[in-house]
Amino acid sequence: MLLSIKTKLKLNKNQEILMAKHAGIARFTYNWGLATWQNLYKDGLKPDKYILKKFFNNYVKPEFTWIKEKGICQKITQYAFDNLGESFQRFFKGLSEYPKFKKKGKNDSFTIDNSGKPIPVGGKSIKLPTMGWVKTYEGLPHTTCKSITISRTADSWFIAFSYEQECQPTIKQHDVVGVDLGVKELATLSTRVTFPNPKHYKQNLAKLQRLSKIYCRKASCSNNKYKAKIKLARHHARITNLRKDTLHKITTYLCKNHARIVVEDLNISGMLSNHKLAQVIADCGFYEFKRQLEYKAKKFGCEIIIADRWYPSSKTCSHCGHKKEHLSLSERTYHCENCGFEMDRDLNAAINLSRLAKA
Repeated sequence: MLLSIKTKLKLNKNQEILMAKHAGIARFTYNWGLATWQNLYKDGLKPDKYILKKFFNNYVKPEFTWIKEKGICQKITQYAFDNLGESFQRFFKGLSEYPKFKKKGKNDSFTIDNSGKPIPVGGKSIKLPTMGWVKTYEGLPHTTCKSITISRTADSWFIAFSYEQECQPTIKQHDVVGVDLGVKELATLSTRVTFPNPKHYKQNLAKLQRLSKIYCRKASCSNNKYKAKIKLARHHARITNLRKDTLHKITTYLCKNHARIVVEDLNISGMLSNHKLAQVIADCGFYEFKRQLEYKAKKFGCEIIIADRWYPSSKTCSHCGHKKEHLSLSERTYHCENCGFEMDRDLNAAINLSRLAKA
């Protein structure tokens, strides 16, 4: 199966400048393509990425000599148009908003390749096309890849590429497990294992507010404002990494030790409309949890079963099957009116979900 890896680069000052130049060219190409697309559409034409790419290479690119500067990989303009075309495809399908112009210093990234030849990777260094050898902080698997994406978060540069990996089926301790996701407990399993919600954003909110206040009070376009911006971005990245680390540990445990995993099809956009719970729900990362489960299930050899969105897992008694008509969020202990059975609300829902696999 095809999986990707992302790791931090260990760059010197000259290499950081070269990376910034590549990101700038990719941003310029994307913005030029988007502006030209809009102008052609206003004139009644139907543009596509192939027309824009051909015109840019033949007429626009020769005018800007800084694009062909020594050490610059010329493939980044090609991938910039590919990204623009993909953005419009997602917009036409209703999967995303209309493409926006890119801004310097925000989500800087670019993609390069070796003119169709595979790029060898392995160890703690990698030879990038036209840029030479760069070091990494951790060892890379010895393999080859077709293309490499380099991105910047705060003041750090990261490298990402995909490569073929073999599936690693593991011996399962449990045949079926139901997983109930929540705010108080991030995940409650039908095997009575619970994973508490660390609430990383809430735990670091005070420092985020302090760094944001410092950033806003700095003079505009000054070095001090840039330094404050980097500190704020670093802290945001730290919170993101903590959240991803928690989700990776839970999903890896589930896929390695359970043959079949039943999870709910949550209406996350609807849950975020509740402004009292929106912040803590967004901090849970339910979508990322489901995404990790899907690819790890293929890697470790287990099956994912998605329960229907309207399945009453919380309202149904796991002992007698009686269904409650109303169940408020404040009721954390499920009490059955039919048989008098009592159990933790989340555990009761997880047990009901596990029984869907047998059904």
